[in-house]
Amino acid sequence: MSEREETLRSDTGAPPEGGEPVAAEPETPAVEEPPVEEPAVDEPPVEDLAVEEPPVEEPEAAAARYLELAKRTQADFENYRKRMARENAVAADRGAARLAKELLPALDHLELALKAAPPEATQQASPAGAGDLIKGFAMVRDELLAGLGKAGIQAFSPQGEQFDPNQHEAMAQRPAGEAEPGTVLEVYQQGYRVNGAVLRPARVVVAQ
Repeated sequence: MSEREETLRSDTGAPPEGGEPVAAEPETPAVEEPPVEEPAVDEPPVEDLAVEEPPVEEPEAAAARYLELAKRTQADFENYRKRMARENAVAADRGAARLAKELLPALDHLELALKAAPPEATQQASPAGAGDLIKGFAMVRDELLAGLGKAGIQAFSPQGEQFDPNQHEAMAQRPAGEAEPGTVLEVYQQGYRVNGAVLRPARVVVAQ
């Protein structure tokens, strides 16, 4: 047998001459991969997808609810209006007090000038023009006091009253015959109030 025939016989599994047939190797079967299962999705029942309509409110209940809402809104607005009015009043008092503190020294000087003027300066026998000058000082003082009064600022002079440390400032003490101890004998400098609150205490002399 030729060499070519032997090669063909070996490729086809035929036994060579004089020998036993050679068994062919079995083919390995292909391994099939199991199919990938997708996770199951729980679909809601059809009735769960239905949109629930809100319950219909009775007209009387709706009217009562809107009335209560209107009352609350009105009450909130009233509270806001009152709060703003209080804050505006406080701000106005604060501004008036700041202005008054700038004017009070001028008023004090006018008061001292009027107290220092001799009594005869306002009489007919006084030198020419002296009486008019004193009267002019008094008019300026009165106009300033009137202007401060329109802004809620009032002067007070506690002579003869009982000493109050919340409203008075004791500058000195001296014995007094018939006056009770703690009585204001003299006012060095009058005090001022703004809408009832002490803006500046009065400086006084107190009886021992």
